[in-house]
Amino acid sequence: MVARPRRAARKGTRPPASPTPPPPEAPTPSERAATIRESVRTGEMRDLGPLFVALSDPVPGIRETAAMALGILRDPRACTTLATAVNDPDPKVRATAVEALGAIGRPESRSTAEGALDDRDAGVRTKAALALATLGDARSISSLARRTADPAASVRQAVALALGRIAPEAGFEALAPMLTDPVDRVRREAVLAIGRSSNAAHLASVRGRFEDPARRVRVAAAVVAGRHRDRASVPMLLHLLTTPETWEKPAVLVALGRIGDPSATPALVGWAEHPAHWIRVCAVHALGEMAVAESRSVALAHLRDPYWSVRGAAAIALGSVGTPDDLAPLLESLRDEHPWARRGATYALGRLGLSEAAPRLRDGLHDPAVEVRLAAVWALGNLGDDGARDDLVRLLYQSRPTEDAPSSDAPPEEGLTSDAGTRLFDAVVQALGRLAHGIPDPLIQRSLVDARERLSDEELDRLARLPLPEIRADHPTPTLRTLFDLALPSAADDEESG
Repeated sequence: MVARPRRAARKGTRPPASPTPPPPEAPTPSERAATIRESVRTGEMRDLGPLFVALSDPVPGIRETAAMALGILRDPRACTTLATAVNDPDPKVRATAVEALGAIGRPESRSTAEGALDDRDAGVRTKAALALATLGDARSISSLARRTADPAASVRQAVALALGRIAPEAGFEALAPMLTDPVDRVRREAVLAIGRSSNAAHLASVRGRFEDPARRVRVAAAVVAGRHRDRASVPMLLHLLTTPETWEKPAVLVALGRIGDPSATPALVGWAEHPAHWIRVCAVHALGEMAVAESRSVALAHLRDPYWSVRGAAAIALGSVGTPDDLAPLLESLRDEHPWARRGATYALGRLGLSEAAPRLRDGLHDPAVEVRLAAVWALGNLGDDGARDDLVRLLYQSRPTEDAPSSDAPPEEGLTSDAGTRLFDAVVQALGRLAHGIPDPLIQRSLVDARERLSDEELDRLARLPLPEIRADHPTPTLRTLFDLALPSAADDEESG
């Protein structure tokens, strides 16, 4: 077979065109929504234009995602556009838009949120009430009061929450009828809302809820009684301890401890021996708060409880009711296998002022559990232990002054989470100031000045994150700047004189 030569192409002819590639497929709505969520992952976005455009997208899910993203950013520039989105034809978009306005928190959003209380969709009305709770403007009380009989239980519950957070005294007349709402979640929220009031007459209305058929409502009433240290509630609380329901017992025991009526002591001592460890924890804790004669013996006995949570509560209680004679058992607890018990013993030794324990407490600064390290920082600062100075300075440079995610040092099966890592820096500043004893120490002065200079004004003016013994309802929380000023009094005086 003879191969024929290929015929030459004629002049002016073009080679056959290659096939045109198909146009790229447009992203699906799910992919576009994912792109929006990713764009605000860092919580900051300079150009909000793409999100504003997305609020007009023909796909409701895209509009909802854009509204959610604007709420995450909390940028005041979005308020006007979000206020328009509250009139969106899709109820999920409207609900997300009003929720975003609440998150941004601008006062001018109040009228928009109040208008959304009359939306035809219950989800929108619920989000509107919650947004008003966040905005916290007392002028919204009358608008919220109109929705206390809303047909949707979720709306009534949100309204009760909002009234309690904004102005429980002014909202009492609207809240009182909600104590008999047919839905227990609403009654519970009404009890907690009224419990925010400082009016004793208002508190009396809550006592009737100790006989509520729903345990969640009875628990809320116990929480309120404990918060206000309401002695008139003690007989009703003691009666609840005689009922077979155990789910409500922790709240009742804690409330009795806070109220501190000695008539509750026999019951608390008995419940400290309950088979359930979570009941024993609350009873031991309550006796520690009451600081009655029986408290110390109960706390000492439970330092060897088989459950770590009870051992931790017993150690904390001993810090309130113990004596110098309790040094040995508390030092033994510092060797406990669980960090919660070591933490409790560390706080107790510091609260009791047992300076003999300082060398052992210094070991706690190197404990693998951040909760124990935090307790050791506080205890050594409270003891004014000069031997801890170098380790505390080291911790000052190693700790982060900014907000960190909560960390957990407990084994996963324990289910413990801790925010101690976010409190460590502030605790070290406070402890170093206490170690100085009012006399300038060059190393402490230099390290604190250096640490302060690395912080912005915004960081210095935030509320201090302090260890457990420093958190008290009767004391205002200082700022981080205040902690530095107290730790560096001479430096502050020099600045003022200069």
